[in-house]
Amino acid sequence: MRSTQSVVINLGSGDLHQGFPRVVAQLWSADYFLPEQFIGGLPPAPELVELYDQWQSIYQHLWDGRKDTNSKTSQKQLRSNTRSERLRSATEEDDELEIDDSGITNVSIIGFEDLCQKVHININNWLKSFEFLNIERQLRSTLDPTEALQVIVETDDESLRRLPWHRWDLFSDYPLAETSVSRLEYKRHLPLQQPQVTRVRVRILVIQGLSEDIVTIDSLQGLEDLEVVYLIDPSNAELTAQIEHPQGWDIVFFNDSSQQCAANTTFPEHKIDNSLTIEQLQLALQSAMDNGLKVAFFNSCDGMALASALEKLHIASVVVMREPLPNSIAQAFFQHFLSAFAVEELSLYLAVQQARRKLQGVEDEFPGASWLPVICTNPAVEPPRWSQLTGKQG
Repeated sequence: MRSTQSVVINLGSGDLHQGFPRVVAQLWSADYFLPEQFIGGLPPAPELVELYDQWQSIYQHLWDGRKDTNSKTSQKQLRSNTRSERLRSATEEDDELEIDDSGITNVSIIGFEDLCQKVHININNWLKSFEFLNIERQLRSTLDPTEALQVIVETDDESLRRLPWHRWDLFSDYPLAETSVSRLEYKRHLPLQQPQVTRVRVRILVIQGLSEDIVTIDSLQGLEDLEVVYLIDPSNAELTAQIEHPQGWDIVFFNDSSQQCAANTTFPEHKIDNSLTIEQLQLALQSAMDNGLKVAFFNSCDGMALASALEKLHIASVVVMREPLPNSIAQAFFQHFLSAFAVEELSLYLAVQQARRKLQGVEDEFPGASWLPVICTNPAVEPPRWSQLTGKQG
């Protein structure tokens, strides 16, 4: 097992319009008990806000045009390399975005890819600024590219949390690196009492709507210490009762991006009553955490807003989609994650990285898919490993 390096980049106060006058980067290594620390800053970059807003707007229009059709498409079809006619431009030569009074009516794949490249370039130009140069130089002179690397970006700025940090050029030189975001303030969750039930198998709760095929998670080879419960199109009462199940869960996977949220304070709507709020979900998840919940996955209408609310619970690791992803693709992502995390016994960070890279294989039909997964971490808690969940490691 490789030792793990961690870089925690605290952006402190500021935003992309005003800049960040004091950025603190700490480098933690398994070989040393205390970290090294480097100081820098970042200048204003309001263009990143505008670029991401454009990217999000175009993605949402693509999503709105596809979601009804995609709900009837099998996972096998979704993995094909055939480009969806819905996403083709009116002519093969037109690689621009066509906009009329009603909004974006026709988006070419090439035009969207060009915008992705522009976002990538602008993020890296910002991170190559003079104010940040000391931090990047110190990291590159110290980090070992052959070891696993966790990069945690600590910020309360919502625009920064949504940026595709994995596109930082630093990661191209560190193939075992994956990024996450965290709030500036965090603490450990301490259950009110020790769990009353000792689990002999890893328990996973899969929650989803009616429109998609079911992932057969427990068919993964070599996973004997695994129990999966599927909750399909539940009522509010069924959902909360299962999340609060006294036997507890190690991992919860919620997958329903099929409908829109009424507001950021409302949980995604389908057949789960529109009255189910994040606050109600928090109470159920709080109980699940008291019973040992370590990891939660959410593919919903606004994953980042949901993650912001759920971080108040101090869950060890939450993985969300920064924008909605078709349910079948999110299921395939979760399947790839479990294969890497449980079968290959990779760290949670590397398992998410491997599953995210698998999404590049569907970007011919679902542009931007590999940009969507985001790890929202609690730096006060070490991400669990599969061997810890099974009780085979202390």
